Amino acid sequence: MRVLAIDYGDKRIGLAVSDALRITSQPLKTIPNHNTDQVLQDLADIIAEYQISLIVLGLPLNMDSSEGCRADISREFKETLNDKFDLPVVLQDERLSSAEVEKILLAGDVSRADRKNQRDKLAASIILQRYLAQIQGGKNNNEQNK
Repeated sequence: MRVLAIDYGDKRIGLAVSDALRITSQPLKTIPNHNTDQVLQDLADIIAEYQISLIVLGLPLNMDSSEGCRADISREFKETLNDKFDLPVVLQDERLSSAEVEKILLAGDVSRADRKNQRDKLAASIILQRYLAQIQGGKNNNEQNK
């Protein structure tokens, strides 16, 4: 089963999905964040289409690992997801994911307009890559401890 990653923003929500083996991350799309009911319907459609079994939600932490108001908003959205979907929702540190995306897009000489359209789904993909690396690292560590 696949994992869905969400980069939750005030105006846009970036989405990425894993492959079925949970090894790779692919940017999926960006949806507008204007109406919560529509966002939840869009997510329900994606969950059904891609057979999602886990949601990874980006948690915007400050550089000192403290949580600010954006983290509170993400935690509230996590509760909304928990109420709506019968799936586990985990939080993943998303520090510097947007900066990493910006470097990638600038290195690729992507125009400003196109960067705006790509940024959120690429950030979701980076969040998902980090999560997948964590769980793969945990599996490797567990195997070494046997």
